[in-house]
Amino acid sequence: MTTSTEVLDERVDLSTLRPGSMVDVETRSRHYHIECRGDEMRISGHPEYCPDPVPAHLQGSLDKEGALELGLIEPGMRLMFYLGDGRPVVTSKVLHVHVDEPKAVQPSR
Repeated sequence: MTTSTEVLDERVDLSTLRPGSMVDVETRSRHYHIECRGDEMRISGHPEYCPDPVPAHLQGSLDKEGALELGLIEPGMRLMFYLGDGRPVVTSKVLHVHVDEPKAVQPSR
């Protein structure tokens, strides 16, 4: 079960998300799906590099000058990540971000 948190005009810090969180990132040219798995992530959405979920490492977001905001996804900036084979990918400008976080587990009584 997940709870939905819509984030349209704010940055998302992946380090604050719980394992199992799902992040949808809409860019000008693609729609990426990111599964947060603790220290790892899996990404899909690029027809050539990651049509199906593959391990990846998020670097962060690049502004117009190329400055990197580490570990963040921010609308208006470009997302940068490395695929499991070390290949860097820089997306087109991020338009929207949507986060689905897993529901907190309630302790048994």
